Amino acid sequence: MAEINKIAVLGAGTMGMGIAWAVAGAGKKVVLYDLKQEIVDKTIARIGKGLAKAEEKGQAPAGAKDFVTGNITGTAVLEDIKDCDFIIESVYESMPVKKDVYSKLSAIVPDDVIVATNTSSLSITEIAAIYKKPEKVVGMHFFNPAMVMPLIEVIPCLQTSEETVGVVMELSKAIGKKPIKVKEGPGFVVNRILLPGMNEAAFILQEGLATVEDIDKAMKMGAGWPMGPFTLCDMVGIDIALEVCNTLYSETGDSKYRPALVLKQYVRAGWLGRKTGRGWYDYSAKK
Repeated sequence: MAEINKIAVLGAGTMGMGIAWAVAGAGKKVVLYDLKQEIVDKTIARIGKGLAKAEEKGQAPAGAKDFVTGNITGTAVLEDIKDCDFIIESVYESMPVKKDVYSKLSAIVPDDVIVATNTSSLSITEIAAIYKKPEKVVGMHFFNPAMVMPLIEVIPCLQTSEETVGVVMELSKAIGKKPIKVKEGPGFVVNRILLPGMNEAAFILQEGLATVEDIDKAMKMGAGWPMGPFTLCDMVGIDIALEVCNTLYSETGDSKYRPALVLKQYVRAGWLGRKTGRGWYDYSAKK
């Protein structure tokens, strides 16, 4: 396969921003797509702002902002990705949404281009079945914040070719990441372990055994976690945590994965974490 120099990132949300940042920082050209141009422009501006601060603090070399943002082009026209060498899909974690995207990609993307999904829990086999070349579809699961976290879970589905897996493993290394190969299964490795931990923390809170702050403190000081489960859940998004719990529960049928009621209530209230200014903690004063 030809060298991969230009990569499309679909979805300019939290994960799409981090992925675009990481890929562009590795010297690759990035086409960042979302439904509205203002969303894309805002995301690219956030990347620039983050890098400018890092430069000021000496956490990034001089010129990092211009280098990274100079490698990113934003668009709200899906057809603009047709000349990309590789596609990383990171749209909203919903099977209907992803199926709609892959149906559209089938009419745009050249047959030899790999399409990697950043899904954290959905069936890649089901996603691949929608695409014209299912052997070119693979899981490429980044972790938040994607520009910092080194791990990528590379997940072949039932249809993925070995050639596709090999290309993604090498590309992951080329952008400075540490890939591991994981068989397809609900939650893969990290979320299969991590999400039940966040969910159990919600059950402990629901039962009144301890406060949000003390549960976080307990896991940091007693288990060596770098941050508590509620702090992490707010960063990931409580809605995303609930979606993954629901997927684990529905895919396995195991009651240990059933989401806590308080998790559902927070989502119904619109308290989704940092992105909405309120989750397990209140971030409104920090905005």
